[in-house]
Amino acid sequence: MTQSAEEALREATLVSDGCLYRLLQLSPKAITLAAGVLAVAAWPFSALLVDKDEVTLLLPDEACQEFARRLRHAAISDEAYRLITIDIELDSALVGFMALLSGALAEAGIPILTYAAFSRDHIVVRAHDFEAAMRALRQLQQKAQGS
Repeated sequence: MTQSAEEALREATLVSDGCLYRLLQLSPKAITLAAGVLAVAAWPFSALLVDKDEVTLLLPDEACQEFARRLRHAAISDEAYRLITIDIELDSALVGFMALLSGALAEAGIPILTYAAFSRDHIVVRAHDFEAAMRALRQLQQKAQGS
C-alpha cells in the first residue's frame, strides 16, 4: 500500500545545498545547446525543461553567469533562487504530496517552482523567501508528525 502524503512528509528530510540558482531561457531550437551545457557540468543540481515555446535551464548562479557570456541570446532571471530538496524516495503513485507542500507555501505567500526527479521532489523559491519557506515547511512537517 502506498503511504499517504502526511506519512511521506513525516519521514522526509528537508535539505538545501546553500547555492544560489538562476533561470536561463533559450529559444526552443536551443535544446542541443542546453543539453551540452549540462553535459559539461559537475553541479550537484541543475534542471533542463523543454516545451514548445522555450528551453529553460536552472543552473547555479556562477555557472549561469559563465554560460550567459557564451549564450548571448539567452535571458537570465533577475531573481536569484534557492533549492529545497524533499529528501525521501517517493512512490510515483503517491497522491497529494506536492499539493500538501505547495498549500503551506501558498498560505505563507511564497511563490514556488517545482521540479520532480524520478523519485524525489524539489522546490525552488526566491532567495529572499528561503528562510520563510523552510519555516513554513518545517511547521507543516511538525504538524504531520503530531497526527
